[in-house]
Amino acid sequence: MGDPLRLYGLNALVLHAADGIGEAIARTFIKHGASVIAVDSNNSGVEQHFSSVKGITGMTAALTDPDGISALVDEAAKKLGGIDILVNDFPLRPDVPIEQADERFERLLELRAALTMEICRSALPHIKQSPAGRIINIGFLRSFFAAGGAAAGARAEQDLANLTRALAADIGELGITANYIQPGAIMTPASREVFRKDKSLRDYCIKGSAARRLGEPVDVAKVALFLASDDAVFVSGTGIAVDGGRTHAD
Repeated sequence: MGDPLRLYGLNALVLHAADGIGEAIARTFIKHGASVIAVDSNNSGVEQHFSSVKGITGMTAALTDPDGISALVDEAAKKLGGIDILVNDFPLRPDVPIEQADERFERLLELRAALTMEICRSALPHIKQSPAGRIINIGFLRSFFAAGGAAAGARAEQDLANLTRALAADIGELGITANYIQPGAIMTPASREVFRKDKSLRDYCIKGSAARRLGEPVDVAKVALFLASDDAVFVSGTGIAVDGGRTHAD
């Protein structure tokens, strides 16, 4: 656990990585010896953001379009020389925090599932060549949901859990693991904007955490490091909540 280069020689593709959780994961991975392609949307500035960061190459792509995923993976694999670790997070956010699991929300879940399965399908030929193949799915932030959105939040997490377990079952015999991280109220740029508009939601999230604080992107990145490393070689099909402990149902 104390090895400072736990990902030495490994290649990682990290999505939605221009800021927030994705950026923290990319930076944590390179500190532990990985080479990283950090992908984000076309207007994210990800290429300029990482232009002077050794070990991280920024790349733009239409991350909400399943039709462009295959080309993204092939380009990333070519630049890296292979893919060992895939971190899936997509820039999907509602206009306002979701209160209930309505049709709009179900469409978001369907799109997330379609994007996740397409990138895993496209990346699998590359990852199965790796001696340390890892897939890590990132769940929706707590700020994605209104204070009364506990049922919708639970529905989203269960949906991701089901998808990840099915994926893990399919690829386990290849020596590849698949797990997910369920963030709580993490202070990303997107969360900060939500909380700026609704301070009561921010206060609700703080009270809902046993740690009595909002989390930081690096809190999630440290868990991603564990799941990406050899320490988690026999951990698959499961999820880890990074929320400081919950004091109420959601």
